[in-house]
Formats: sequence, structure tokens, C-alpha cells
Amino acid sequence: MIAFLCTALVISLSGVIAPGPMTAATFAAGTRNRHAGALLALGHGVVEFPLMLAIIMGMGRLMELHAVKTTIGLAGGAVLLLMGTQLLIDARKANDTTTPTAHGHPFQVGIVLSIGNPYFLIWWATVGLALVTQAVEWGMLAFALFALIHWLCDLVWLEALSLASFKGSKLLAGRLQQVVLLICAAMLLVFGCKFIHDAALG
Repeated sequence: MIAFLCTALVISLSGVIAPGPMTAATFAAGTRNRHAGALLALGHGVVEFPLMLAIIMGMGRLMELHAVKTTIGLAGGAVLLLMGTQLLIDARKANDTTTPTAHGHPFQVGIVLSIGNPYFLIWWATVGLALVTQAVEWGMLAFALFALIHWLCDLVWLEALSLASFKGSKLLAGRLQQVVLLICAAMLLVFGCKFIHDAALG
């Protein structure tokens, strides 16, 4: 079981540190809240823990249906385009200390980005399904430990990103904050277009 949990840790980390919408949102939210990463991880967990339980009950196959993936991709892409556009607007106001940046509460953003990310759901329908199946074979304790370890990877990584973003923006003030927001906005817009493109062609 220990060997399995170590394997799950490595696989989880490889998925967590891969750049994506959550990374961009964490950097953006981190410019105003050093603990934005933890809040994003909590929102992510609200979706992820029930999803793991749903996979145990046999709902993993549902997420592989073409209609489900297409709907999630189109909706998620639209949300990312809206978030990216809002960040572009916020970036223009970054030098104004009275104007809040990084639209949306990090906890809510964590939920929305998790639900609207088709690749997150596909990962759980494939790699995640295999890991959950192996964990259950070891018993519910192994499953609980796996779920906790996987989520802790999200928590530690996202919190580290937001802390780095917060310290950097405070150190170099408004100019760096503006650059960070512009980069994050561009990432969200690119991922939004990719989600919609893949869903339309899928």
C-alpha cells in the first residue's frame, strides 16, 4: 500500500504542476491575497472529493461520453474567456491601489475552474479512475489516504504559487502586478480558446 501511495503521489504531482487555468488563476489571485492558493485548493476539493466518490460508484464512464465532454469544454471555454477578459481589464487598473484585481473570490474560482475544465474530468475518467480502483482494492483507508495525498499536492503547490505571486507583486509594486495579470489573462484566453476548439472538433 505504501508503494501505491508513493506512486499516486508522483502521478498527482505531475498533474498538479502542469501549467493550466488553475495556475494562471492562482498567480492572478495571489497578487492581492497571499493565501489565494489555499482557497483555490479548497474550492477544487469541493469538486474533487465528491468526484472521487462518484467514480467509485461507477460514474467514471459518464465523463467519457462525447456529449458530456463537449458540453463541459464549451462551457468551460466560455468561462475562461470571460475570466481572461476581466483580467485584461484589471491589468489596466493594476497601478490603482484602490481597484481590486483578479476578478472573483479564489474559493469560487477554484470550484468554477474545476467543473469547467474538461481535461480535469478526463484525467479522472482515465488516470484517476485507475488510481481510485487500485486504492479501493487496498481498502477504504487506502482510498482515504490517496484522496488526502492527492488534494494536499494541490494545496501545497497552489499555496506556493500564490505566495510567490504575492511577494513578487509587493516587492516590485504595481508594474509587476500588471505584468502578472497580463500574462495570466493571456493564459486564460488561450486555454479558453483551446477548450472551445477541442470541444467543437471533438
